[in-house]
Amino acid sequence: MDAFRRIVHALRSSHRAAADLNLTGAQLFVLATLGAAGEPMGVKELAERTRTDQSTVSVVVGRLVDRGLVERARSTVDTRRVELSLTARGKMLQQKTPTTVAQQKLADALWHLSASDAGTLSRILKGIVEMMGEADAPAPMLFDETAAEQTTRHRRPATMKARTRAVRR
Repeated sequence: MDAFRRIVHALRSSHRAAADLNLTGAQLFVLATLGAAGEPMGVKELAERTRTDQSTVSVVVGRLVDRGLVERARSTVDTRRVELSLTARGKMLQQKTPTTVAQQKLADALWHLSASDAGTLSRILKGIVEMMGEADAPAPMLFDETAAEQTTRHRRPATMKARTRAVRR
């Protein structure tokens, strides 16, 4: 349990660092990932680097674009490709971020697990999620508060029933 507490503590520290910069944890993660790349990248590559679904990372990128921290531009090599990069404001803000955010450290650590250990951990976590009654809950990027608020407001009644059954067990 101590190891789990340390992981949660690191993630919360990263979340607080994001809040100090008026960002969500997910926005900080994307900003740091784009900044560390040092060159434009597509949504697919960003999703791979953050180990997140493309549609999820796209929403976070959209919020950063709206804030003027990230820009989208057509690739000069392949005009079908849209590339993402930090704006001047985004670069200034990114320089204030921790060199490696906790989400990236966690993703990297999980990536380095053996296939066997990753499978075992996945099965254990899925079991815990089911026992908590959260199996039907969405899985947004870590500390993406906007997504969490939306899913809480739009939670299906069936999910609540599943939670109640899980708690009674």
